[in-house]
Amino acid sequence: MVDNIRKYEKDTFLFLAGQAISLFGSGLVQYAIMWHITLETKSGLMMTIFIICGFLPTFFLSPFAGVWADRYNRKMIIIIADAFIAITTLILAILFMSGYDDLWLLFLMSALRAFGTGIHSPAIGAILPQIVPEEKLTRINSINSSIQSVVFIVAPMVSAGIMNKIPLGRIFIIDVVTAAIAIFILVFLLEVPPHPKAMERNTSSYLSDFKEGIQYICNHGYVKMFFLFCIIFFFLISPLAFLTPLQTTRSYGDDVWRLSALEVAFSGGMIFGGAFMAYWGGFKNKMHTMALSIVVTGLATIGLGFRPQFWIYLALMAALGITMPMFNTPSTVLLQKKVDQDYLGRVFGVLSMIHSSTMPLGMLLFGPLADIIKIEFILIGTGILMFSMTFFLLSSKVMLQAGE
Repeated sequence: MVDNIRKYEKDTFLFLAGQAISLFGSGLVQYAIMWHITLETKSGLMMTIFIICGFLPTFFLSPFAGVWADRYNRKMIIIIADAFIAITTLILAILFMSGYDDLWLLFLMSALRAFGTGIHSPAIGAILPQIVPEEKLTRINSINSSIQSVVFIVAPMVSAGIMNKIPLGRIFIIDVVTAAIAIFILVFLLEVPPHPKAMERNTSSYLSDFKEGIQYICNHGYVKMFFLFCIIFFFLISPLAFLTPLQTTRSYGDDVWRLSALEVAFSGGMIFGGAFMAYWGGFKNKMHTMALSIVVTGLATIGLGFRPQFWIYLALMAALGITMPMFNTPSTVLLQKKVDQDYLGRVFGVLSMIHSSTMPLGMLLFGPLADIIKIEFILIGTGILMFSMTFFLLSSKVMLQAGE
């Protein structure tokens, strides 16, 4: 019993540490690219193109990636995905350092990295229950959220500090190194046996497996309702996620420190929110915790739309950060607990499809719209709609019963 506890603790530490290191490199590069495009173009259309490039490959790949995560060794899938991202980033880093620094290369990099992420995400969501006992999932997911928040508070600070000192191409090399460290940990230090289905011989086609996963989702009352909620919510949250840096440069100034402060405030809120969730665990009914998160998200988004003083703007961003673990942790745990292990990869694959399609679709509307009307009006409108979605959560018997 003691040996099992020690193994779970060691494996969990190694897994979270490896992913945090890799995430730091990815975050560093992602912020550098996003800020470079924002500062160079100040264009909502260019940001929309960048965002679409970063999400569309994930959408098309997710049906296959979800099936792979259920068919094959999830640890090996994560290693392959990390290696692909590292190799493509290295190639583009060499191109940039050789003087090929056109804007379209940044869009290409975003698309290639999204391709790797599309393979990576379903496997990550599905492998955690193989490492962590079910009764520890809420705590570990909360801790993981806090670790990611620490990474995302450090990454923008470091990115802002080195952008004016190190060429963009060399910043890309950092991501290659951190990915290599994560791969080393997975290959040599972490043992995760394949899940039972990965040990079976697969005779069905990818398409039939994917269709079987879709049927499972459609017949699963909670998953079906939750995914419907996510489609609407992710669409509405896209201006908050992607237009606030543009709003900051237009309304408060185009200093890099302001963009960095924005990310630090949000990530700082997520650190606190993740730590708070690890300690508290949420309401007895997880749906009540998620509903509280949506209420605060809607109100804070409306507040950003009134373009307050910059320190109040940062405080609202911190509040939004706090709400993220209050939504993500219970929703992730509910999926990990209520979905059959044989379908977990496909369920997370479809969730990745929803995330990677609805937010770019939102930006197809809100990005060009931001060049016509004030971003403040967009934030107020979407904030009101997000606030109203609380009633969707609390009026659904299926959702409330699942939350218990």
